[in-house]
Amino acid sequence: MLSKILSATTIGIEARPIEVEVYITRGLPNVVIVGLPDVAIRESKDRVKAAIKNSQFEYPREKITINLAPCDIKKEGPSFDLPIAIGILAASGQIDLNNLKDYVFLGELALNGKIRPVKGALPIAMSLKNSHKKLILPEENAREASIVEGVETYPVSTLSHVAGFLKGANIIIPLAPDKEILLEKAQDYELDFSDVKGQFLAKRAMEIASAGNHNIIMIGPPGSGKTMLAKRLPTIIPEMTIEESLETTKIHSILGLIPAKGSIIRKRPFRTPHHTASDISLVGGGTVPKPGEVSLAHNGVLFMDELPEFHRNVLEGLRQPLEDGHVTVSRINSVIKFPSKFMLVCAMNPCPCGYLSDTKKACHCTPNQVQKYLSKVSGPLLDRIDIHIEVPSVKYKDLSDESSGEKSEIIRGRVKAARDIQLKRFKETGIFSNSQMSYRMVRKYCKLGQSSMDLLKRAISELGFSARCYDKILRVSRTIADLEGKQNIETDHVSEAIQYRSLDRSMWM
Repeated sequence: MLSKILSATTIGIEARPIEVEVYITRGLPNVVIVGLPDVAIRESKDRVKAAIKNSQFEYPREKITINLAPCDIKKEGPSFDLPIAIGILAASGQIDLNNLKDYVFLGELALNGKIRPVKGALPIAMSLKNSHKKLILPEENAREASIVEGVETYPVSTLSHVAGFLKGANIIIPLAPDKEILLEKAQDYELDFSDVKGQFLAKRAMEIASAGNHNIIMIGPPGSGKTMLAKRLPTIIPEMTIEESLETTKIHSILGLIPAKGSIIRKRPFRTPHHTASDISLVGGGTVPKPGEVSLAHNGVLFMDELPEFHRNVLEGLRQPLEDGHVTVSRINSVIKFPSKFMLVCAMNPCPCGYLSDTKKACHCTPNQVQKYLSKVSGPLLDRIDIHIEVPSVKYKDLSDESSGEKSEIIRGRVKAARDIQLKRFKETGIFSNSQMSYRMVRKYCKLGQSSMDLLKRAISELGFSARCYDKILRVSRTIADLEGKQNIETDHVSEAIQYRSLDRSMWM
């Protein structure tokens, strides 16, 4: 007898429908799984057999052929355990086939019949929005999938629970979409900008970077507060919009990073890869392409501490996502695109020992050592970083100061006001911040007066900025003007933006 069960898998960050066909025929007891399954799927025959028997059902003593269609898509993961088990029960006449056509099944089976959580529940639920299909999936994934309106989500815990529901013996109430989840605020942060002593120029640069979602690099001696500043950056960035939250949650769902009790990510991601990370772990890829750190930081912050310690090929791999806002992974059978619109925050020392720019400690590095160290960060990569600042050692006067600086809440208020101006400006364009402006948008929204143009012309001529750098200065100038609530970019705004681009020319040339 033949049964057909609906399921789904994810390719990249998008879901694809999969039909699980189970055919039981006379012959020696044997199970064959076809349709490009991976090792986890091929091993499912043993998990499914034990789960069916331990759920008090009869396992067929005949030849079973399982086909995962379409056959030209490589399938992976244990999420097909439940549809395979339901297919076997239906093909053997233990469940009515007519009750299955409106349902999509997902779930990994334990040997005792318990259903374990799977990856990619949210993108699969989103793909069913207009299909009138109902989704049966593990309890741990139900809250995550229930945020998609128009899709009935049925949480289940065991195989017998599902079979009883399909027979009409059990009642499962679909989980209703919790609209309050989309409106709830992100949790308060434990860190705060008021913890940082001194470093007023660095704080100002961080505020500008947050307001326009600009990339920033900090250079200074050890212990000057670079990491401390970076970790507090998310506390001054406004909360994500609903669209940004859904995009971010979708990526984390593919890798199974949504907590069991969680549903939607409201707090902006803050990713800190170690400097030993490979290019694939950072950018994404693999035999079956998966998102990397740049995609996990989508709509959030990617902090790369000790930047020159990363391998050169890893750093150069950042150039495309920084420029395009996405990563394209090409394989023989497919081309997959992962979103990667993130704020890059980098920290590094000025030399191998770290004390080249320190006024208190002497640097013992030779000029060749310094040049070799700095050359690990290429000019094209620096060109894509909007703001460059020096973070000097903190003076004792600032450290011993009992008064606290501005709280993150106050700074976030100014940043949010600037972001609101940008959201209104780019309402019909699909972008959220000044850093994402295209060439034409820069020409439209970053018009300069004659005095500002003369200042920028002198800077370009004397400092040798590139054409990309020219656009970066205009974007940062636009953000500074937005922070002040000014409609037009003034000379002071351009002057400050140029100041944030001079570091690479003074140290790298």
